Amino acid sequence: MIQKDVFYHTRRKKTYFDWISLALITALSLIGLLFVWSATYKPDASFSLFFKKQLIGIVTGLAIYVVCTFTDYRPLMRWGYFFYFIVIGLLLFTIIKGSIGMGAQRWISIGFFKVQPSELAKLILPSFVAYYLYTENSTFMYKNKQFFMILGIVSITTFLILKQPDLGTALVILFSALLLVWLAGMTKRWFVYGILVVVLCAPLLWCTLKPYQRNRIAVFFGQGQAQKERYQIEQSAIAIGSGGLFGKGFLRGTQNKLQFLPESRTDFIFSVICEERGLLGAILVLLLYGLLFLRLLLRIAQLPSPITQLFAFGLIIHIILSTIINIGMVLGLLPIVGIPLPLISYGISNLWITFASLGIIQSILMHRHYPLQ
Repeated sequence: MIQKDVFYHTRRKKTYFDWISLALITALSLIGLLFVWSATYKPDASFSLFFKKQLIGIVTGLAIYVVCTFTDYRPLMRWGYFFYFIVIGLLLFTIIKGSIGMGAQRWISIGFFKVQPSELAKLILPSFVAYYLYTENSTFMYKNKQFFMILGIVSITTFLILKQPDLGTALVILFSALLLVWLAGMTKRWFVYGILVVVLCAPLLWCTLKPYQRNRIAVFFGQGQAQKERYQIEQSAIAIGSGGLFGKGFLRGTQNKLQFLPESRTDFIFSVICEERGLLGAILVLLLYGLLFLRLLLRIAQLPSPITQLFAFGLIIHIILSTIINIGMVLGLLPIVGIPLPLISYGISNLWITFASLGIIQSILMHRHYPLQ
């Protein structure tokens, strides 16, 4: 009888496993690996350390995806709620003792790799919100004071990330939290009040920004000199525009190879894709992202429980926001805030968190008929 029960659950899991999403995730990861190779390629060292780390990150990331997929999401949601407070402690430790790089203190060194606690916050935030609301009221009917409790704790997280400084990740976490409480039923008028407060406090908020963050916003509105403040965005525009329809060819991007394009393996890797593979290559990447996000959102909308819908949506929304912000940034449609392109940009922490988020979503979809208790 036990063997039959195990066989039944195993077969049902295989039935609900989304092979198409896995194929889209793998395709985007391999495209990322290919262009990390291009962005870091040198004739005397074909495979750079960045390429090797990215390859390790993808292989281990797929392993993380599989483990998360076949792990029951319910304990993950429950323990994630408590782990969120540990993440806040890690963020505080990062400010005090974290590794410094590129003018920011965002990492904790662990041997060969550096872990970015702010990335963990993106993964754990949905667990915190979903489990807190579930314990408050399992019928999905909440009062505004419960939402204020969530936003208060998230504000602490956002403040600690801003102190690193990391404006991009802070915005992703803040917007993710706002979307989650909105979906959970927070009264719309509070969002209107929030917008009014932000507008009224804009001069004060402007003073709290670092000088380089102010410059990036000023550049977005057309200010700055070409060889100074506007250098990043103008080099990105040149790379994208010079790619034309079909691109200059793999490893033949002049903006990339002559090192005019800053942060080509991380924040501006989409510019490398556009330069070397042109408009068609860019459309292919956008199409893969669109198919992945649309497929997952449609499947999440079919989940029977509002709490699991909220949990799954929280896991996908930070990936969607990061994708929109990164591509909008390199196209000049948004200010430069330093957000990696999920699954494609170089970065082990971001890769692992993205794979883990997508794996937990897969777990939720596969265990959709399991009761929360």
